[in-house]
Amino acid sequence: MSVSMYQASVPVFVRGLHNLAAILHKAAAHAHAKDIMPEFFLNARLAPDMFALVRQMQIVSDTAKGCAARLAGVEVPSFADTESSFPELQARIARTVTFLQSITAQQLDGSEARPITLNVHDREIHFTGQDYLLGFAIPNFYFHLTTAYGILRHNGVELGKADYLGNP
Repeated sequence: MSVSMYQASVPVFVRGLHNLAAILHKAAAHAHAKDIMPEFFLNARLAPDMFALVRQMQIVSDTAKGCAARLAGVEVPSFADTESSFPELQARIARTVTFLQSITAQQLDGSEARPITLNVHDREIHFTGQDYLLGFAIPNFYFHLTTAYGILRHNGVELGKADYLGNP
């Protein structure tokens, strides 16, 4: 049995976003318990030239919603990148999940050959739908999700592999 474009995208993104929301809840609880200003975590980064936690999470959201929308042939929802608190990031995750859950299998299945064009750093990148999903969107989604996890773990939030993987 083959895996459909829908199965390889929407449920994968939703699960990752739910896990990220749970990780963020742990970070907020940790900040509260240790009397650490939330901004410490929100502005933290792993290296000086990497994005801070807030931007990592915005990119996770953008990647998921952008991928699903492009594959479905619908307009990518635009979210302002103005989050500056744990609750605002949770709200963004929830909006992203709500959008993803509005995309049906019928909209995505058969999008393997759909032409996808991205404008990245002043250049166009062309993909087929399948190459975009498997070779760009999913790796990008997990890169930024993993980096968000790493930022929080590096800064003392008690997280483990089970938090990253979530419940099957």
